[in-house]
Amino acid sequence: MTTAVVSLTEPEIRRQAADQAVTTLRDPRHPGLYMRFAQDRQRGTWYLVHRKKWERIAGYPDLNAKTLLGVLPQIRARLAADPSATAVEGTLNTVGELLAWFADRQSRDRSLSSKRRKTAKSAINCHLLPRLAEMPVASVTRSSLDQAVMWPLQEVLSLSYVRLMWGVLVVAFQQAFKLKMIATNPIAGFKFTDFTKAKIQPKTSRLRSVQIESILGQLAAGFDQAPTGCMLALMMLCHGTRVGETRQARWAHITLGEAGEWFMPAENTKTRCEHTLPITPQVGALLKRYRDWQSARGYAGAYLFPSKNGRAMTEGQACAVFASLGQGEWTSHDLRKVARTAWTDLGVDFLIGEMLVNHTLSRNVQTYIHTSASVLKREALEKWHAWLDGNGFTSIHGCICGGNGNSQNPDEALSGAASRQIKNP
Repeated sequence: MTTAVVSLTEPEIRRQAADQAVTTLRDPRHPGLYMRFAQDRQRGTWYLVHRKKWERIAGYPDLNAKTLLGVLPQIRARLAADPSATAVEGTLNTVGELLAWFADRQSRDRSLSSKRRKTAKSAINCHLLPRLAEMPVASVTRSSLDQAVMWPLQEVLSLSYVRLMWGVLVVAFQQAFKLKMIATNPIAGFKFTDFTKAKIQPKTSRLRSVQIESILGQLAAGFDQAPTGCMLALMMLCHGTRVGETRQARWAHITLGEAGEWFMPAENTKTRCEHTLPITPQVGALLKRYRDWQSARGYAGAYLFPSKNGRAMTEGQACAVFASLGQGEWTSHDLRKVARTAWTDLGVDFLIGEMLVNHTLSRNVQTYIHTSASVLKREALEKWHAWLDGNGFTSIHGCICGGNGNSQNPDEALSGAASRQIKNP
């Protein structure tokens, strides 16, 4: 075990990390302060020797050298004034330091999806840090937050996005307090409704069931020219899946045949739970047609929707697909909404519908219902795809599926204020 005497800076710490013989660093300018490397040499722990006792301050790089040296005088003062105090408390003095620490922590949290990490990073860097960077943690009040963040942001951003940023701020303070990076949590007990009483209304769907026939006609006409984009839209319409789940689909996760299934691994889903959907004869025929097209072009890769680098289609590429298809009139999420609405109109049980779209179920439901309901989910999708056949789906997949009841007439649907009642085929 070797202790190196150095000036504690980020470049120097990285340089010493390359020397396996060095286990601990100390700076003669700051007596009692040590940084001890972890086994992987990329991380470590800050310690302050106080009254012959090694007090853990924080982890490195959760707390970098510059931030630590900035708050070291306050830590020493607190330890001198209060014998019962610990070095770890109050390491982060400003909201900016707290948010920077939390952003770095979020960026390395493997339990979060990449999209969620990007969303949190954007909220912090673009909106929270510019307004709260210099605010002391001890000065955070409802009034200060309202003046600096909440009220200015609601003037230029949607209320739902402001609430999202509020959620990021709350979690950041809670996590810092649990790890004793701050001595107290000044926003404990604060609620979003403290700042505004306006209600956040859910976005309405820009697609209704009466438009599905024209959408299917558009996808049928464009399938030969742009099969990848049309196939992406069709898979979402047929199953009510999220665009992130759909664009990452692999051929290895799809089983065709009478008991065909589409398996989605937990890392691909928003709920972080495995999801399985039955494949109907119509979708099976559609997949065969699409696979034949890929094979004719020489593609034998893993993904249904590959990008040029051989990996799955990116989020940006999927957005471009629906920008072209929807022309600003509808989005990928509208396909999911219209499918879920149609299932209700077709008489699909509410719980089955929620399981199909892979919504997070209530704790009571998770506690008492332990089934994938595969038979009921298959019946629901067969009913839905039969209705789609009556509105032009057959012309795309080309399957003459017995018992589908393709005589469904769209004019039989009853007019409604927000949507149309879909008759059972």
